[in-house]
Amino acid sequence: MALDDRHSRSADTVRRRPQPPTAGAVLEKVSRLTGDELLTCGRPLRHAWEQARDAWPLADPHTARCPYCRDAAAGLSALDEATRALRAQEPPHAQTLIDRVMDIVRAEVRLGRLLPLDDPVRDLFIAETAAAKVLRRAADMVTGARAASCRLTPADADTGVHVAMTLAANLGRPLTETADRVRSQVRKAAAQSLGLTVTAIDLEVIDVLDPAFESSGTTDAERDRQEGTP
Repeated sequence: MALDDRHSRSADTVRRRPQPPTAGAVLEKVSRLTGDELLTCGRPLRHAWEQARDAWPLADPHTARCPYCRDAAAGLSALDEATRALRAQEPPHAQTLIDRVMDIVRAEVRLGRLLPLDDPVRDLFIAETAAAKVLRRAADMVTGARAASCRLTPADADTGVHVAMTLAANLGRPLTETADRVRSQVRKAAAQSLGLTVTAIDLEVIDVLDPAFESSGTTDAERDRQEGTP
């Protein structure tokens, strides 16, 4: 509350411009707020409030040399200035508020759902997009395989996740062998790098790579540009 804030209403409830309060009115308000609270020096807090309102450091020798009164007055003055500054701020325009809310919503959508980590307290989570990025890179470590997309959904277990991944593979070895290696790398990365418990991994081969393909050959920067979605 501002130190000199007093509002009055006319009989027809139309708000009038606030009038400057008298010293007696200020003291009356302060008395209601602070009661008989005393400072360390023994002076009532309302005296410090009065100084903050009317600036009396030279008129009151005690206040001029007392550190407790000066600190209290300085704090009350700062509170008054902050209150006035907040009142002077215009409320945000409705469209501005909507834009801020939508920015937050879009950010949440880009992150995807939050997945529980295998933590004893069960209060640690990771965003789906972040986890999918790690698991795709793990799949790319398998010779002759390249991950395309990766979706993670909570499993029936409290901390388990189900992984659904699409990938491209060359035919230099049986697809079942490549799939087993991809699953092994994905489980290892999920457990050791993320702390995720993977309950199942569904793989779907959607493309065939050139026989000469040995590794993804994709740099981190290139991969990041491709990872708008999991």
